[in-house]
Amino acid sequence: MAAGHRHTIITQGRLAMRHLRLDAARNRRNGEQVLDIEQLAARLAGGFFLPLDDDTLLQALQAVLPRTDLGELEQIKMLPGLAGAAADTLRKVWRAGIDLQARAHEHPRLAAIARLESAVRDALPAATPCLPALIQAAMQRIDMAPALFGAITCVGMADIAPCWRPMLMALEHRLELRWVAGPRPVPNWLELASGNVTTAPPTTPAISVCSAATAQHEVIEAMRWARDLMASGRARPEEIAIAAVSPAEYDDDFLALRADANLDLHFVHGVSVLASRDGQAAAALADILVRGLSQVRMRRLARLCAGGSGLLGGLPSGWTRLLPAEAPMTSAAAWDRWLSRMRVEDWPDAQDHGAALRRALDLLGQGVQPAREAGEVLLRGRPLAIWRRALLAGPAAAVDVTLGTLKQDDGLEACAHVAWMPAASLAASPRRFVRLLGLNSSRWPRGVSEDRLLADHIVPSAELDPLPVSAADRRDFQIIVATTPDQVVLSRARRDAEGRLLGRSPLLHDMPEEVWLRRHGAMAHAFSETDRLLSRTDEFAALPQARAAVQCWQHWHGTSLTAHDGLVRPDHPIVAAALARTQSASSLSRLLRNPLGFAWQYIFGWRTPQSGSEPIVLDALSLGNLVHLVLDLAVQRLEARGGLASASPAAIDAAVRDATIEASAQWEAETPVPPAVIWSRTLDDARTLASRALRHRDPRLADAQAYAEVPFGGSAPRSSLHAAPWNTDDPVEIPGTGIRIKGYIDRIDISRDGRLAAVTDYKTGRPIKPDDRLRGGKELQRCLYAFAVRALLGTEIDIHAALLFPREDLALPLVDPVQTLDEVTCHLRTAQQSLLGGALVAGADTGSDYDDLRFALPANASATYLRRKQAAVLERLGAAAQVWDAK
Repeated sequence: MAAGHRHTIITQGRLAMRHLRLDAARNRRNGEQVLDIEQLAARLAGGFFLPLDDDTLLQALQAVLPRTDLGELEQIKMLPGLAGAAADTLRKVWRAGIDLQARAHEHPRLAAIARLESAVRDALPAATPCLPALIQAAMQRIDMAPALFGAITCVGMADIAPCWRPMLMALEHRLELRWVAGPRPVPNWLELASGNVTTAPPTTPAISVCSAATAQHEVIEAMRWARDLMASGRARPEEIAIAAVSPAEYDDDFLALRADANLDLHFVHGVSVLASRDGQAAAALADILVRGLSQVRMRRLARLCAGGSGLLGGLPSGWTRLLPAEAPMTSAAAWDRWLSRMRVEDWPDAQDHGAALRRALDLLGQGVQPAREAGEVLLRGRPLAIWRRALLAGPAAAVDVTLGTLKQDDGLEACAHVAWMPAASLAASPRRFVRLLGLNSSRWPRGVSEDRLLADHIVPSAELDPLPVSAADRRDFQIIVATTPDQVVLSRARRDAEGRLLGRSPLLHDMPEEVWLRRHGAMAHAFSETDRLLSRTDEFAALPQARAAVQCWQHWHGTSLTAHDGLVRPDHPIVAAALARTQSASSLSRLLRNPLGFAWQYIFGWRTPQSGSEPIVLDALSLGNLVHLVLDLAVQRLEARGGLASASPAAIDAAVRDATIEASAQWEAETPVPPAVIWSRTLDDARTLASRALRHRDPRLADAQAYAEVPFGGSAPRSSLHAAPWNTDDPVEIPGTGIRIKGYIDRIDISRDGRLAAVTDYKTGRPIKPDDRLRGGKELQRCLYAFAVRALLGTEIDIHAALLFPREDLALPLVDPVQTLDEVTCHLRTAQQSLLGGALVAGADTGSDYDDLRFALPANASATYLRRKQAAVLERLGAAAQVWDAK
């Protein structure tokens, strides 16, 4: 082409434009410009005009919908999705060339849409007019077309919307206009000189048809096919395309497998914004505004906003570690109570960030009403741009759903990578090797549906949409087959995600015989290492991980004990270190009854995940902890007012009532609570149990001093107000075992002369049998606490240890503490030796309803796995299992 000669190419689709521009650049065709039809009209209308984009149209609709009378649509105009439906309808009307204002009298719905169109026209920026206004402005300057465009060539288009046809015909009378159809059909309305319409015979690619198990299997086979083409050298990445009429159904699978395959697969239609960190930041904000505050949601938002310039980004790193671990924090009041306890020195950087966090929480606690303000304050950069787009595309109440529909560019170059795209894009920009997915009945071609706002009885569908989606799908399929030079692979799924059978597309009727692809069959070329190992079982079986998995499976189903059941080498240093730590009554009970659970919790450090949701009712453990908290606070009050021993029942009830109020506030700030009605009933129950427990006093200790939640053995006091009758750091060791113990004694009453002490352990559950001293190793508190008190206060003091069940007003004293301690010592020594001998195996409590780590066991372990191993466990533990039958 001569230097300075102007030439314009008109095409459709971003992908086709990029390919044509790259071709012009490679061949140094200076002066050639590539535009789509809307860009050509905007250039003809004036240099400052721009085509109307979706975001601008949605923004105008959101602005005018509240104040526009939509007649019979008035009741639904503010519902989620109406702005999008209105945008689709207006674009259809504009492309079809329908004059709404002239036809408003034909039907009330047309009058309503006409009023909406008029309001949108007034709200749009002057530089981005609606489609009819843009065409009108372009036609007024049609005589300038030769100077602006030179010759025009239409490439890669099978048809254009009716609204553009008059302008194209007007251009044909003023400059050289050519229509390069290639193998595509020539539209009937096109009336150009015979030499200005160029056609070509269809290509003859190798066509094959295959049937995959599911849609996901289709994606896997497509990735294998693309990798095989590139690895064999038959095709370059930019020559390969994978397409479907509805790519959204396959996007998640392609996105996941693209990362696994380490293959640059370009999503022509864009990827979901939620696939990026920026999109997840916007989604985290939406999650809080729509579903309410909680600690889990707040941690997620803070983590995604960390380091940014938003309000949360200015908070110091690690501030979320200050939050109470078990509190759901589902109300603004809970957050306010937590912030009120925070001191300046508590923050990681020793600076007070309470004001900034309070402002953020104030916005987040208002729900979706301040959605726009919340985004502007908390988000910055790309997350803020995504947030603004979501609010344009739908109402704030549905922003979490709207975010899932937004797309963004994946950053890959379409002209240099394998492309995954809609079929319409591929029809406009063909490639050498093509694979089409989803060729099932009712999926390709898709069924015809009426417009959501202008039904067929208002405006005939043939007029509103001259090329319905079903016809467009058929046309795109025929164009793709006719324009692909080398290979076309047609793929369909046999079943959907729920297992229902799927039929064949009618487009496959005249195609070659279908090849049945099996999901786990061997393939010629794998797309990733994972795919290769899963399909080649012999190769996978040789890997150490596979051998270990098979061995574990075999060991689980055998009757003998193996390393997979908890056998380790004797005197393992990690086991010895765990036993050398200071123990509690709970850990020693677990050692006796569940050696495997002891290893998981105290050697490996495993913990059950905490739920972030509010419970319906408190479980038994939580209720017991609440009652203990009320008792602790009540004893502190009574001792400060003259002592528990001399307090009247009315004084006890008053102290318990005040303690319940304080415990309730503390509990709500730090732990999950049930709904208000159930929580109130739970507090009444705790108050009743606490009053009964404190009214139970030993008549021999009428002048005693009471202590509550008394730490020993190195346990730290739970508050500065706690008093103790001994040095809490003094060690307490069980004789003959080397085991040191620590903990908190629920209540101790010590006579003024120091000769008598009563050790009380509260129990809010069902009472045990009176003659049970150890209960198979479950009940150790009475014995161990009595021993700890004697060891710390001296052997001359008389100790009475008892379990108190306030619900039944029943006290069960320990009859013979010395003999019981001897039995406990013997059982602990045996269990200690067994664990050091390498028997970290299941015990009597393993897999029970109260085993909070039973999820780590094989499925249905109590009915299968544990029964299979029971005989071997009893033989291996020997004397260590005798405690399970101890009274």
